[in-house]
Amino acid sequence: MLYELFLIAFQSFWFILPAYFANSTPVIAGGGTPVDFNKKLPDGEPILGPGKTWRGFFAGITAAVMIAGIQNYVQNHLDLSAYELIAMSLWLGFLLGVGAIIGDMAKSFFKRRLKIKSGAEWPLLDQLDFIAGALLFSMLSKTASAYLNWKIVLFLVVFTPLIHRATNIFAFKTHLKKVPW
Repeated sequence: MLYELFLIAFQSFWFILPAYFANSTPVIAGGGTPVDFNKKLPDGEPILGPGKTWRGFFAGITAAVMIAGIQNYVQNHLDLSAYELIAMSLWLGFLLGVGAIIGDMAKSFFKRRLKIKSGAEWPLLDQLDFIAGALLFSMLSKTASAYLNWKIVLFLVVFTPLIHRATNIFAFKTHLKKVPW
């Protein structure tokens, strides 16, 4: 039982690692021109807000692809077959990265429509938006759609908010973020 839980955890983290990097990289490498070019919708609110920038968008996706490349290298040089890991590819890393960024942007769009200010906390959705996007976009990969199962998805949905909170507190304490969420 404990080994099975370890295996699911390892498989889950291995699969989602590019999305985790895509989601966190814009905090460090973002800034610059907003994706929505500071345009507002008729409700008077920004489309996405100033925190979603082109630099962050491309940096996040680039980080995801780089992590997937490292994972692919590791898989090609170490025998990890006992762990039944997904064969990570640059394509899957790209899909996970784009999905994570688009998922985060979609959440920002809805936050603006609900008049929730940029940077304000939206419990659970702030932690699961990028996971939902990454999982959805990963389905464009035959490898991922055949690999994913309910145990991995459940693990990610349960543990990602905890990991997200811990990393945000760390980023806040190290002055990478202005708020701990």
